[in-house]
Amino acid sequence: MNIQRKYSLPNCTLLLEGLSAVAKSTQAQDLRPELSILVNAECKIAGYEKSLAGGREFFESLVRAVSAYAQEFLSSIPSPQAHDLDTELVSFEKLGDNTHKIIVSTEVSDQDPVENGDKSALEMNLNTVQLFDLVEAIDQFFADTQTLPELTLSLQPAPRQYNSHQEAFAKEAVPATVGAASVVAAAIAFGLMPVPELTPPNTDEQSKENKEVTSANNTITNTATTPNPTVSPSPINTNQPVSSDNPRVKNLQALLNEGTEITEASQLHVLKRRVYNEINTNWVNRSEINQNLIYRVGVASDGSIVGYESINKQASKTLEEKTPLPKLVYNPATKSLAPKEPIGQFRVVLTRNGELQVSPWNGSTGKLEVVGERITDTGKLEELGQKLSEAIRENKSSNAPTYRTVLKYRVAINEQGKVKDVERLNQAAYNYLQETPVQQIFKKDNNSVVPSLSDKEPMAHFRVFFQPNGTVDVTPWKGY
Repeated sequence: MNIQRKYSLPNCTLLLEGLSAVAKSTQAQDLRPELSILVNAECKIAGYEKSLAGGREFFESLVRAVSAYAQEFLSSIPSPQAHDLDTELVSFEKLGDNTHKIIVSTEVSDQDPVENGDKSALEMNLNTVQLFDLVEAIDQFFADTQTLPELTLSLQPAPRQYNSHQEAFAKEAVPATVGAASVVAAAIAFGLMPVPELTPPNTDEQSKENKEVTSANNTITNTATTPNPTVSPSPINTNQPVSSDNPRVKNLQALLNEGTEITEASQLHVLKRRVYNEINTNWVNRSEINQNLIYRVGVASDGSIVGYESINKQASKTLEEKTPLPKLVYNPATKSLAPKEPIGQFRVVLTRNGELQVSPWNGSTGKLEVVGERITDTGKLEELGQKLSEAIRENKSSNAPTYRTVLKYRVAINEQGKVKDVERLNQAAYNYLQETPVQQIFKKDNNSVVPSLSDKEPMAHFRVFFQPNGTVDVTPWKGY
């Protein structure tokens, strides 16, 4: 059964949809089953027809950005986490005393931008009351112990150079996580906004809105890679619909029990890309799926899929005939795992609209960065950047592009100028890959469509953006 949680304010509605990983026998004793697997998150702002939507990574980024920006707005101490366009899917920009722009990159949504069809991000301008309603909706989520209970908020402190001259004021700054009532009270105290009219919440109505409803009309928006916040790993539920006699499930559980779990952000990011590429390339019968199929997948440190188990009933029923997972699991006859080999766990969702979602099962820790040695010499970067630009021009199609948004890639080349890695940074980059020469160049240099995880040679990394007008921007990579 699909579970919905709704947090409603006059100017903002936050809707979360997902499933429970708790055993049915436990759920039967609780009128509000635990929503522990988030499939879709939707944020509706009053006055806008379109909503902000995405999967778990979008929601976690939204929580971080909103909380950081609210703290910055009230304390006047800049918070870089609220404006992090490189590592976050969601960021904020202050336009005035009462106007705040929320920006959601196209890694989350391929919808046409609200205000400017040429931009590659969905943008909305919020007034202060709308912003505080959004803060209150997130505050209600954190107060709901039956929804994503393992998710915690971990904001970064402001760097010393931002607050050294405001040290006395910083001591009085509001905490990072605040409820709407305390937000408004603090804002009034600081003289940052006029006194709004507060309407006491209707507890009966809110209780009804928070009850679960079954819905088959949930809209899924694909997500891209961003670092997850530090979370406490949730217990692994072994009471899943898949039979315990399944040797692959036994193998996965045994490996997890005997070995350690991979939690480092950069390593999980590389493995996630490998899993996505393997499944996405081999998933051919997408139109035959009419319900979301959710799996927990175990991956060895070399990128091999070592086991999986179904999370929802439909995933178990259609596993063999409609998914590529069975044929992608490593063959013990050709590959043996080292004792206690570290295993990475991923949540894999094959959505009913033909999109693939892959995200770390228990989140990740540490800063996300490219793996391996990087070429940083300015002269060498300029030389290799020119080689990459020439290769793109030589292999570029003469046909006019059909995409209406920017296609974003990270491309890594070695010292000889050969393309060794191509990473899609937004969903449009996946959808329109065939209209660019990057995959063609990569395959020509490597005789493969999937980068090797064992390749440790020094690389120069570049951002390669294909613009809708046909131009291509190649600039040195600075980080996620």
